[in-house]
Amino acid sequence: MNVPEVIRISHEPDYRTSTIGRFQGGQFFASVTAAFPEGWSGDDWQPQKRWFAVLHRFDEGGRHVDSRIQSTGTTADGERKAVDAAGRLLDGWLDELAGREYRDIVIAPFEVRFEGALFGLVVEIDEDEDEEEDGVWMELYPDGLGFQAPWDGSYDT
Repeated sequence: MNVPEVIRISHEPDYRTSTIGRFQGGQFFASVTAAFPEGWSGDDWQPQKRWFAVLHRFDEGGRHVDSRIQSTGTTADGERKAVDAAGRLLDGWLDELAGREYRDIVIAPFEVRFEGALFGLVVEIDEDEDEEEDGVWMELYPDGLGFQAPWDGSYDT
């Protein structure tokens, strides 16, 4: 299996990777996203779907340095209210990044758990695939962005 040590993620203004780039301290990936606790299942999903402001920071080589994650509410609390609060919080965090420039980034896989939810870029392997390359991808959790060969920065949602 050929899994790269780092992958490129393309900056796409006004879409899912609009808030990624570089700053004086390295690289960043920021988003407003929802997550369920790992392993959760059930019918009463609205109180379990939590909204977060997320700012992952990486060094120049793409290694994970830290993550700033904060919950702003659940869908049951009012989804629009939670999403708007996360957006305001994230805007403030991004304003703190000296020399911020939105552009492509190159990062390595990493995992962070926060309030029972998985955040990170995780290598996934489908053991049922016949061809080695087709069964390997990296998934950005909980954003739901999938990256695969040819590892050109594009993603599937």
